[in-house]
Amino acid sequence: MSIRFTAKARRGVAALIVAAGLASGVAGCGGGGDGGDDKKPEKSASASKGDGSQPSAQEGQSDAPMAELKGTEGLLLQITSAERDSGGFVTVSGNLKNDGAKSVVIPAQTSGDETEVIKHGPSFGGATLVDSKGKKRYYVLRDTDGRPLTTVGLGTLEGGQSLPVFMQFPAPPESTAEVTLQLPTFASGTIKITG
Repeated sequence: MSIRFTAKARRGVAALIVAAGLASGVAGCGGGGDGGDDKKPEKSASASKGDGSQPSAQEGQSDAPMAELKGTEGLLLQITSAERDSGGFVTVSGNLKNDGAKSVVIPAQTSGDETEVIKHGPSFGGATLVDSKGKKRYYVLRDTDGRPLTTVGLGTLEGGQSLPVFMQFPAPPESTAEVTLQLPTFASGTIKITG
């Protein structure tokens, strides 16, 4: 009888430990919505209805833009960083701002014209980096499901509202420090790659 009791007790303790571990894991994963850093992007992400803007790519960028690309109806894309990482990618980060007084719908053309990208909703999937020195054009990266690795879920920006944005591209060769960013319906702009 004591062996049976000991076995039941051990199973109960093991189940309690597993449950406590799962509970602490869920608490650690679910607590991101109330932090001070998360509130700032939520305010600006309202233009995209919270769908997919990636404010984490905005960390560590400077306030002064390295390039400003003017778009239609008062839209302004301010590029604040273009960082090369060791994995062979370049992440371009910035802010999309409505400089006008009226609300503006972000043009559908910014998604590009590839069916695989368009089916995932409005995005900056049409953006490209042009390396004129190497005579190459780099398109926004896609994941295995065809989703562009860029801010998605774009919608309407109210007058004066701004939205943090990012785009990820394959990195040009290390010898290339300057590239031209092109986004449909926006003017082109030259940016410097760091890192």
